Amino acid sequence: MVERGSKVKSVLISQDLSCVGQVSMAVALPVLGAAGLRTAALPTALLSTHTGGFGANTYLDLSPEIPGIMDHWASQDISFDAVYLGYLGQEALDVWLTELPKLAGRLILLDPAMADHGKLYRGFDAGYVARMGELAQHAALLTPNLTEALLLLGQPVEKHERIDRKEAFEIVSLLQAKFDLDQVVLTGVPVGTAEIGVFGFSRWDGFWDSVQARVPGSYFGTGDLFASALMAGLMHGFHLQQAAETAGAFVAKSIAKTAPDQDPRFGPNYAAALPWLLGQFLEK
Repeated sequence: MVERGSKVKSVLISQDLSCVGQVSMAVALPVLGAAGLRTAALPTALLSTHTGGFGANTYLDLSPEIPGIMDHWASQDISFDAVYLGYLGQEALDVWLTELPKLAGRLILLDPAMADHGKLYRGFDAGYVARMGELAQHAALLTPNLTEALLLLGQPVEKHERIDRKEAFEIVSLLQAKFDLDQVVLTGVPVGTAEIGVFGFSRWDGFWDSVQARVPGSYFGTGDLFASALMAGLMHGFHLQQAAETAGAFVAKSIAKTAPDQDPRFGPNYAAALPWLLGQFLEK
């Protein structure tokens, strides 16, 4: 939240809080807070673990609290410079469809966390994808992975395993046009057997891409790390491509610094790479 007279920028983070597993809120809060931003948390649900590989997790829906919390903030003249939405869930997505238009004019980053590797996450369906598309129309920046992008465009997800640069830019262009977005970042695009790319667009700088060697290892939470670092970069004044390249390098360094025997369900060792990330902001 913004205090009068303060130059510290503020970010409202709304996504689930998983008690175990470095994903969603458990990643966004420490990364953005360490980056020198004033964070506010609006959890959409409380989970015993994230939904990837821990079995039947508990799930407590917190979405009924969101309107009352936001009304209280409004009564106290509490506002935010930016909004970062991640994994929401069925009920919270419906609430945000009502609440997000009230926050127009801010930097709104929507990470439509709902699918990967050609499949929707457990508990989501075609109706959820359609409502996520409605929510995307109120975002300033959309950051889907390839599977999420294809679902939002109504395209077959079978080609999620590998695409070429031309196809990636076509997807970015279609997303921008369909949802009338100022900025798009297509993340984690497999463009070769040993490469992974990020493809983007902004109204001010046009199209761009950044491709790097794939670091061995696959962990939960890397998308959340990327989106959090991306938001941090933008709030520090980076242009979109610079922020995305910094975020991608941060994720790669986090994976590289993770012990080989680390259980992938617990995510990469991002804390070991955090000093590097913060150094990028200090150098600016």
